[in-house]
Amino acid sequence: MTTAPAPRPGGPLLLGIRHHGPGSARAVRAALDAAAPKVVLIEGPPEGDALLALAADEAMRPPVALLAHAVDDPGRAAFWPLAAFSPEWIAIRWALAHGVPARFIDLPAAHSLALAQQDEAQQDEAQQDGAREDQAGEDRAREGGAGERDAPSAPEAPHGPEGAALRVDPLAVLAEAAGYDDPERWWEDAVEHRSPGAEADPFAPFEGVAEAMGALREEYGDGGRTRDRVREAHMRLQLRAARREFKEYGDEAVAVVCGAWHVPALREKTTVTADRALIKGVPKLKADITWVPWTHRRLARHSGYGAGIDSPGWYGHLFDAPDRPVERWLTKVAGLLREEDRPVSSAHVIEAVRLAETLATVRGRPLAGLTETVDAVRAVMCEGSDVPLALIRDRLIVGDVLGEVPDTAPAVPLQRDLTRLQRSLRLTPQAMEREVDLDLRKENDAAKSALLHRLRLLGVGWGEPAAGRSGTGTFRETWRLCWEPELSVRVAEAGVWGTTVLSAATANAESRARAATTLAEVTELAERCLPAGLPDALPAVLRALADRAALDADVGRLAGALPALARSLRYGDVRSTDTGALGDVATGLVERICVGLPPACAGLDADGAAEMRRHVDHVHTAVGLLTDGRDPGPAERWEAVLRKLAERDTVPGVIRGRAARLLLDDGRLAQDRAARLMGLALSPGTPPPDAAAWIEGFVGGASGGGMLLVHDERLLGLIDTWLTAVAPGSFTDVLPLLRRTFSGYEPGVRRTLGELIRRGGDGGSGSGSGGGAARAGTAAVPGFGPGLDTARADAVMPVLALILGTDEDPGAQRPEAQDRGALVEVTA
Repeated sequence: MTTAPAPRPGGPLLLGIRHHGPGSARAVRAALDAAAPKVVLIEGPPEGDALLALAADEAMRPPVALLAHAVDDPGRAAFWPLAAFSPEWIAIRWALAHGVPARFIDLPAAHSLALAQQDEAQQDEAQQDGAREDQAGEDRAREGGAGERDAPSAPEAPHGPEGAALRVDPLAVLAEAAGYDDPERWWEDAVEHRSPGAEADPFAPFEGVAEAMGALREEYGDGGRTRDRVREAHMRLQLRAARREFKEYGDEAVAVVCGAWHVPALREKTTVTADRALIKGVPKLKADITWVPWTHRRLARHSGYGAGIDSPGWYGHLFDAPDRPVERWLTKVAGLLREEDRPVSSAHVIEAVRLAETLATVRGRPLAGLTETVDAVRAVMCEGSDVPLALIRDRLIVGDVLGEVPDTAPAVPLQRDLTRLQRSLRLTPQAMEREVDLDLRKENDAAKSALLHRLRLLGVGWGEPAAGRSGTGTFRETWRLCWEPELSVRVAEAGVWGTTVLSAATANAESRARAATTLAEVTELAERCLPAGLPDALPAVLRALADRAALDADVGRLAGALPALARSLRYGDVRSTDTGALGDVATGLVERICVGLPPACAGLDADGAAEMRRHVDHVHTAVGLLTDGRDPGPAERWEAVLRKLAERDTVPGVIRGRAARLLLDDGRLAQDRAARLMGLALSPGTPPPDAAAWIEGFVGGASGGGMLLVHDERLLGLIDTWLTAVAPGSFTDVLPLLRRTFSGYEPGVRRTLGELIRRGGDGGSGSGSGGGAARAGTAAVPGFGPGLDTARADAVMPVLALILGTDEDPGAQRPEAQDRGALVEVTA
């Protein structure tokens, strides 16, 4: 029977690992079982030592992360993630299970955060210096280039083994040396696919990795990671302290679990004085640390996490699968595809396993890896399509696992209140994006909505409003929810405003109201406070709103602020919020807009007129909301303003046309009056560009513009007559505007208009100006020719007599043509 050898004599047990590597995790567990050390030192921030005991809590479920943030600036934070298959997590759990002390030995987070802040300041200073140098160069160039020839040339950034510009990827270098072009594939073959019991010596893998890393460090030095020298000096000091503390058991009683890149540095013979000199003068700040949930998605390299991996879901499966990992993995894939209603049977799984194993044999791999399983799934289960593979990668290869942290973990009071609300409202954070429909008439749903709105106000973007599927009613909301680990930092930042979500959101809104400098900022804030349910903050916001509105004389800004207030009032009705004061402010804005809008519309250029037209549309919608069941006074005053705009010649055509259209849609302008205004706007004395602008304002840029022309052929005839009379030289000027107007119609509307024009032109009126003009002057029926077809009218007369219940004999003498035409018009 083979027994495990003792640890390497003469020094501590250095276990060089790959962060988040399941193969390394299994090897660490085997090595610790064999060595049975008295203390385990782990790469991580020493401030987390007090939190290590929580790793044994049943409520602690990885992936989790240590979150350290500056006390004075919570937004300055750093994470140390750990998954269930992370070697560091395995070492922590082993130490807790065996009653052995576990300690973090990396550079403290207080130093790391301060160094990051220092780096940002240096980068900003370098950018400013670069800008000053560029300006100086431009100045010298303007002076004729004097002194440029005498200036020494700047040295190039070093790119050699010791160059700071080079950051070595150890896995990539080792994979290339082994003849692999993919570091992940090499790592799988060399480490992950090694059977857990295949090594007779549990320490041999670490010795081999340490030897390889030693060769790399000799060649590349620190690999461009100059900060690692300080970190490794601190690790050596902590290692010396542990050896002194446990010297009665010998150096072999100390085990170190760290990144394999650092092992040669920990073996390096240095003095305490030299290591302390490296750490001396390193900046420091006050920091807090806690455990927070993490996700597999944030473990992935594409998320921006520096030590990330490509396939955390796959690595988690390799770590958890006791045997037959390929068969179990492909069974998971089949289950996922079945959930998506794809026909996948057991035979598919069997054939996929055979194909994956065959591919591994052909490619010379010890076991089918992720590449082989993906190829097998594509060929067997997906019928050669890559579309289902995107789902497999998202759900399984990467995964949506979200960790959990026990309530006993330290947290800011705001985080505790948020956790309490999430549980009471049954709004559980999830890593996978999902949509939630809320009915604001229900108390629980209204509370959920208020919570999400308050968090958005605090900058915690857990939920984003989405377009609902159930109509446009204000009693429903749809939210898209996705919890990201970084939101824990946002919660810590928002903790400065209060200890509860309600108090923090209220204080934040009051502060923003006092700091707002423009009317638009305050109206947006008011619009967000109402759905958030902040009654204590609303008075301060309304005071700021009234003050900014009284001081702002720009009609455009007033018009831009009104819609937000109208929407806020609408929300207040649904949520039973007292919005009387807000209604008074909105009414005052309407009064000021009605007074200032007509003068503001005079003398505008094309761009200004287009912008003012949008303001007119928005104000019209807002006035409709304000007067819905309320005081009709604002609507009457707004109607008077629209009439002024529609009839005043100094107003740009696009605004006059839009005002006429709004009055027509509201039933406040007769059809004949609308036709007269169009006739005046399209008269020969009006320049063609102005007439085209009136048409755009009247029938363009709004729903129903095309249908208005379909059902009112008088207006279509006026446009047809005007267009055919435009001089060739002016036609090219108005064509782009007309194309922009009519291209916005739906294809069916454009086709119907074309049919009406064509049929009118074929009607034989003899007018060269088109059929629309001919029909405009007659009593023609929409959709028919200009004349009455007597034969068709005679054919329908018996049916009409039967429907109308008249006693007329079908064979009796037929009525006169004009009577027949009148009857057709009425019944049509």
